[in-house]
Amino acid sequence: MARFYDIDAANERLRELRPVLEQLKADRAALAQEQREFRETLASDGSPEADARRPVHEARIRELVGRMEQAVAQVDAWGITLRDIRSGLVDFPALVSGRQVWLCWRLGEDQVGWWHELSAGFSGRRALSDLA
Repeated sequence: MARFYDIDAANERLRELRPVLEQLKADRAALAQEQREFRETLASDGSPEADARRPVHEARIRELVGRMEQAVAQVDAWGITLRDIRSGLVDFPALVSGRQVWLCWRLGEDQVGWWHELSAGFSGRRALSDLA
């Protein structure tokens, strides 16, 4: 059975969710940097120094990916849909007058203040005050 959030429960969850998304965003940036450095290492002349860096990059990439997978699994376990890691955009499933909608939030916002229909994305966000 799906879990539905009301506005208070979604805002309460932000205390746990915010640091998970902040770390996920940081890990994503670190992973991109590590992958760039790894590609440079692979493209190098095959020197002993470059060969020595290769397993270090591989281990760091595995560590970052593993940590990111754990974060995504935690968000999923809370019943929250992660839409975008870079912006920290998530949707909380909610019921309003018997119909399902998404309560929409992203990193940088103080609290959940937006919603949209299931068929609409971020561009269809509307203020909670418009929810009827």
